[in-house]
Amino acid sequence: MATHLLRNGASSWLLKNYLSRHQTLKRCLHVTPSLDKTVSFNLSDIGEGIREVTVKEWFVKVGDTVEQFDNLCEVQSDKASVTITSRYDGKITKIHHSIDEIALVGKPLLDFDVLDEEGDENSTESSSSSSDSSSSEAEAAKPSAGEAVSINGGRVITPATPAVRRLAKEHQLDLANVPPTGKNGRVLKGDILEYLGQVPPGTNIPHPTIAAKQQSQVARTTAGTAAGIPADRVEVLKGVRKAMLKAMTESLKIPHFAYSDEIDMSNLVQFRAQLQAMAKESGVPKLTFMPFCIKAASIALTKYPIVNSSLDLASESLVYKGAHNISVAIDTPQGLVVPNIKNCQSKNIIEIAKDLNALVERGRTGSLTPTDFADGTFSLSNIGIIGGTYTHPCIMAPQVAIGAMGRTKAVPRFNDKDEVVKAQIMSVSWSADHRVIDGVTMASFSNVWKQYLEQPALFLLH
Repeated sequence: MATHLLRNGASSWLLKNYLSRHQTLKRCLHVTPSLDKTVSFNLSDIGEGIREVTVKEWFVKVGDTVEQFDNLCEVQSDKASVTITSRYDGKITKIHHSIDEIALVGKPLLDFDVLDEEGDENSTESSSSSSDSSSSEAEAAKPSAGEAVSINGGRVITPATPAVRRLAKEHQLDLANVPPTGKNGRVLKGDILEYLGQVPPGTNIPHPTIAAKQQSQVARTTAGTAAGIPADRVEVLKGVRKAMLKAMTESLKIPHFAYSDEIDMSNLVQFRAQLQAMAKESGVPKLTFMPFCIKAASIALTKYPIVNSSLDLASESLVYKGAHNISVAIDTPQGLVVPNIKNCQSKNIIEIAKDLNALVERGRTGSLTPTDFADGTFSLSNIGIIGGTYTHPCIMAPQVAIGAMGRTKAVPRFNDKDEVVKAQIMSVSWSADHRVIDGVTMASFSNVWKQYLEQPALFLLH
């Protein structure tokens, strides 16, 4: 009988313990969803191998409530500006980057407090817990004695021993305000006593490292003031300049072959003048020489497709490009950018002129997209609009050739009758990847290009 009672008592205790644990787990699982309301919005891949961007403008601030597809911010890569939109409905709780800071692809841009029904039921509890945690975080975030907050929000720690920090805390002193005399800027006990006036000024002799640093600063300040020389300025490369650094570093790995020539543009000057009225009717306010140069290059690329290829070093092979996506250097307020005009082989001069004008306009307004830069196969640069004649353009990897046109000048030349006549001469400079293109190929390509510019009536055949 006793055994039976003990067995029943044990079973009852086990059942009671199980139910108690089950209720506890149920309560924990019920609370868990409300703790998972905050999500991080990561910067997604915007293509073209871009790994970082610069935040140019925020359209929202902490505390704003946004919906899906609302604009959050505008970022600028080394190629284009992109507007980032929201993927969530919710309230913004944290912004991770200030304007002009670098944001990495795959890392958080901002945090959302996502709005959902289950979370709303516990809004009161969540708010109170958030307030408590925020207060505790704020207390923890306050700089202690010896810590100063820098301009960018980081902390600058003043070197000092624990005993010195305790002394500073007792007198409610900020160590950052105490002139140090210890090695490498360390604050000593004597420095605090001198700062408090408990010892005469000058009692503590600065360490040689402090004295040398002070003398150097005084010398630089005195020299700069005496000579009126402005102070040096350090600027971190970003945006277009950073892209130039990367592109030109890759370009230096390419063995460049240079070739130059002169083109008589006299006939093209007259031919263009005859087309100006038709160009205006077609939506091109001013027809420049550049569309003719681009179309002539496309025709030459058809005859010499190796110039429209790219080199795959990994497999030691050439990739012949079917489309003639000709990149054009454009000067913009952000710097020199090189978008491309797609499928020039299937467009006439007026169509190319329209596409070129659209690229120039988007470049001036900073609205070029990654698509405008993607899949370029050959490049042209019209440096002549700035000045100069001959140059040595740098190839944009993985392309294998580039051309640069100089300024068109009126110069004396001999005609077929040995008479001196006025001629409109433009110089051109080519650079080719000598691992792929030899001198004969580049010269032959240039001759075809030159032929169409000197005899513009040939364009009617294409």
